[in-house]
Amino acid sequence: MDWVLSIVTLAALVLIGGAIYLWRRQGWGKQVGLMLLLAAVMIANVLVWTIPTPRGAEPMERPAAER
Repeated sequence: MDWVLSIVTLAALVLIGGAIYLWRRQGWGKQVGLMLLLAAVMIANVLVWTIPTPRGAEPMERPAAER
Protein backbone atom coordinates (compact mmCIF):
# COMPACT_ATOMS: atom_id res chain seq x y z
CA MET A 1 0.00 0.00 0.00
CA ASP A 2 2.93 2.35 0.63
CA TRP A 3 3.99 2.02 -3.01
CA VAL A 4 0.51 2.84 -4.25
CA LEU A 5 0.21 5.94 -2.09
CA SER A 6 3.67 7.10 -3.20
CA ILE A 7 2.86 6.63 -6.87
CA VAL A 8 -0.48 8.45 -6.51
CA THR A 9 1.27 11.35 -4.76
CA LEU A 10 3.94 11.57 -7.45
CA ALA A 11 1.29 11.42 -10.18
CA ALA A 12 -0.60 14.28 -8.51
CA LEU A 13 2.58 16.37 -8.42
CA VAL A 14 3.24 15.64 -12.09
CA LEU A 15 -0.35 16.65 -12.94
CA ILE A 16 0.09 19.94 -11.08
CA GLY A 17 3.36 20.57 -12.91
CA GLY A 18 1.75 19.76 -16.25
CA ALA A 19 -1.17 22.05 -15.51
CA ILE A 20 1.19 24.92 -14.69
CA TYR A 21 3.12 24.27 -17.91
CA LEU A 22 -0.06 24.27 -20.02
CA TRP A 23 -1.39 27.35 -18.23
CA ARG A 24 1.79 29.31 -19.04
CA ARG A 25 1.81 28.22 -22.69
CA GLN A 26 -1.90 28.38 -23.58
CA GLY A 27 -3.66 30.17 -20.75
CA TRP A 28 -6.47 28.83 -18.61
CA GLY A 29 -8.41 26.08 -20.30
CA LYS A 30 -10.59 23.09 -19.60
CA GLN A 31 -7.61 20.70 -19.60
CA VAL A 32 -5.74 22.77 -17.00
CA GLY A 33 -8.79 22.84 -14.74
CA LEU A 34 -9.40 19.12 -15.10
CA MET A 35 -5.76 18.33 -14.37
CA LEU A 36 -5.88 20.40 -11.19
CA LEU A 37 -9.18 18.83 -10.16
CA LEU A 38 -7.80 15.32 -10.65
CA ALA A 39 -4.67 16.20 -8.67
CA ALA A 40 -6.84 17.51 -5.82
CA VAL A 41 -8.92 14.33 -5.79
CA MET A 42 -5.79 12.18 -5.76
CA ILE A 43 -4.27 14.14 -2.88
CA ALA A 44 -7.55 13.95 -0.95
CA ASN A 45 -7.58 10.16 -1.38
CA VAL A 46 -4.03 9.89 -0.05
CA LEU A 47 -4.97 12.03 2.94
CA VAL A 48 -8.04 9.90 3.67
CA TRP A 49 -5.85 6.80 3.82
CA THR A 50 -3.03 8.32 5.88
CA ILE A 51 -4.60 10.69 8.43
CA PRO A 52 -4.99 8.92 11.78
CA THR A 53 -8.44 8.29 13.22
CA PRO A 54 -9.42 9.56 16.69
CA ARG A 55 -8.24 6.20 18.07
CA GLY A 56 -4.78 6.86 16.63
CA ALA A 57 -4.65 4.22 13.88
CA GLU A 58 -4.31 5.01 10.21
CA PRO A 59 -7.16 3.58 8.07
CA MET A 60 -4.81 1.39 6.07
CA GLU A 61 -3.44 -0.15 9.28
CA ARG A 62 -6.86 -1.29 10.56
CA PRO A 63 -7.90 -4.88 9.99
CA ALA A 64 -10.28 -5.48 7.10
CA ALA A 65 -13.03 -6.57 9.49
CA GLU A 66 -13.20 -3.07 11.02
CA ARG A 67 -13.41 -1.20 7.71
